[in-house]
Amino acid sequence: MESSTPYFAFWSKILSTEAVRRIGLQFDDNTLVPLLFGEHDRHLAQIEEELDVEISARGNELVVTGPKLKLKMAQTVFDVLWDRLSHGLDVTKEDVSAALQVALSPMDKGTRELAKAALKEPHINVKAKNKVITARTPRQAEYLEAIRNNHLVFGLGPAGTGKTYLAVAQAVTMMQAGEIDRLILCRPAVEAGEHLGFLPGTMQEKVDPYLRPIYDALHDMMPPDQIAKRLAEGTIEIAPLAFMRGRTLSSAMVLLDEAQNTTPTQMKMALTRIGEGSRMIITGDLSQTDLPGGVKSGLRDAVEVLKGVKDTAFIEFDEKDVVRSRIVKHIVEAYDKRDKKK
Repeated sequence: MESSTPYFAFWSKILSTEAVRRIGLQFDDNTLVPLLFGEHDRHLAQIEEELDVEISARGNELVVTGPKLKLKMAQTVFDVLWDRLSHGLDVTKEDVSAALQVALSPMDKGTRELAKAALKEPHINVKAKNKVITARTPRQAEYLEAIRNNHLVFGLGPAGTGKTYLAVAQAVTMMQAGEIDRLILCRPAVEAGEHLGFLPGTMQEKVDPYLRPIYDALHDMMPPDQIAKRLAEGTIEIAPLAFMRGRTLSSAMVLLDEAQNTTPTQMKMALTRIGEGSRMIITGDLSQTDLPGGVKSGLRDAVEVLKGVKDTAFIEFDEKDVVRSRIVKHIVEAYDKRDKKK
């Protein structure tokens, strides 16, 4: 097993049956071991519960007991977490969950290696509230890879899967690296309908509530004075989708969020704004829409029309990718179960 700061694994004797075994792990950097185990060994307890194995710790050594397949999964989890620590990154409860998903989720070898690499070597060079942003699930790793390698990417799936947050982070990284000149962040203000003119305040004040999630993500990743400066000079724009009509956007990253609330006409308008050297990320949840009854979602229409189009990627998230909180994951699972029964 390769690792920046290696640890050593060895199989010990078979226990009661051929299927039940014990594996020993020895770590050679005592300064990282407490971070790996977690406060009061809470990371070890989390791994025990999820994999249904027994883990005993003594100094810088672990002994894991359980079925052979689960032991291999446990070794994958510790491999991922140790590599992460060896690269100077923290290990939190969420990171342990991400490593467990890499071990537990069925996937081909290439996808697994991509997911493991994303957890230990972040390709996003921004921090959110002093934390390095990395992919936390294999699908998120695929998503970031797709954004780097395609001009048009669709991020589809339920709330809490990081679709918008990771897209903003990747776009900020590309802008800071000089790969794009501008960052355009937009959403359809569907709920406001034709009544914006009757709301008090300026047009910006009227549409700001619909764009607040994008502002929040941006403020997690950039200092307020830098955001204000870029907004003033126009290198960052945050606006409702309607403001994109009639424009050609060159050398820009365009993020269209909540795209399930676009009509097919609006979606086509947005897609045809892509100019020379520009990229576009479109995110949305096909199971939710605020459009009037009978109106087809522009996002669903685009998915049907653009499947197979060159330089276009579709990444579909599900409840396994929910990283917002455990309760959100359970909520998504419950609704999905209900919808499948229907």
